[in-house]
Amino acid sequence: MQKILIPTDFSENAWNAIDYAMQLFRNKRCTFYLLNTYTPVIPSSRFMAKMVDGVRIVDAVRENSERGLQKTVNQIKSKYGNPNHSFETISSFNLLMEEVKDIVDTFGIHLVVTGTKGASGVDEVFMGSNTVRIIKSVKRCPILAIPYHFEYVTPTEIAFATDFNRFYTSSELSPLLEMAKMFKATIRIVHVQYGIKALTELQQFNLNMLRKYLGDVEHYVHTVSELNSVSHTLEMFSQELDIHLLAMLNYQHSYMEKMTREPIIKRTAFHTQIPLLVIPELGMEGLSVEEEQEEEQNVETHN
Repeated sequence: MQKILIPTDFSENAWNAIDYAMQLFRNKRCTFYLLNTYTPVIPSSRFMAKMVDGVRIVDAVRENSERGLQKTVNQIKSKYGNPNHSFETISSFNLLMEEVKDIVDTFGIHLVVTGTKGASGVDEVFMGSNTVRIIKSVKRCPILAIPYHFEYVTPTEIAFATDFNRFYTSSELSPLLEMAKMFKATIRIVHVQYGIKALTELQQFNLNMLRKYLGDVEHYVHTVSELNSVSHTLEMFSQELDIHLLAMLNYQHSYMEKMTREPIIKRTAFHTQIPLLVIPELGMEGLSVEEEQEEEQNVETHN
């Protein structure tokens, strides 16, 4: 049973992310946790919170949040009526980032699905600020960011962007492999090259281990020259090969970190036109004893 968290602010952008998730996991048994957070502005006072028509502001906002969540569940059931799917709603007087992290830990969430834009829907930003904060804050499960207006396409072409400078564990690659096997997808390993130079011994080792983990999943390695920025390069690669999903690991000095730190002028072209799967760094500390022993054995075998 997959446990999937979807934050929503009841916008069209949020609904589009929900719509994508319902189709992506239509054949999987899932519990979807729909989350809405609210932080009403309450005037500082030694008296009770300000009243409007006899109702405290915080109570009114909470009721609006709860009604919005129930309406959303009803819309989902009306459109899909999928017996594989069940729903839980969470209305919380809290900051979004804090609540998302708490829910991931409390319920053992396997995936967070979110829209890429905030309420403003401004196109000139890399992603909505809430999406970037979730990506930076959530360390225990992957995040799937769905672009505004993106219409669902079965992800049979998946790009995995990497510079081969880091050793990936099998646990970190698990979300990528699960997605590829679920849809019999081809994985395109894409390496953005700075200038013309061969892979180092370390990079070649990490590439070999990556291919070992991918096993019988159809995959290819693509080396592309950087075009102005990492984000623009990956966007052009995705367009040329008709990629349906872009995946990358989020760790220090990774492509994901570089993209979120690029000057705005360099990343305005990258509006995350396709869904983005961001896998958090687990490392050895995120493994069980058995998994850690298996990883160490794999490294020794290839030394």
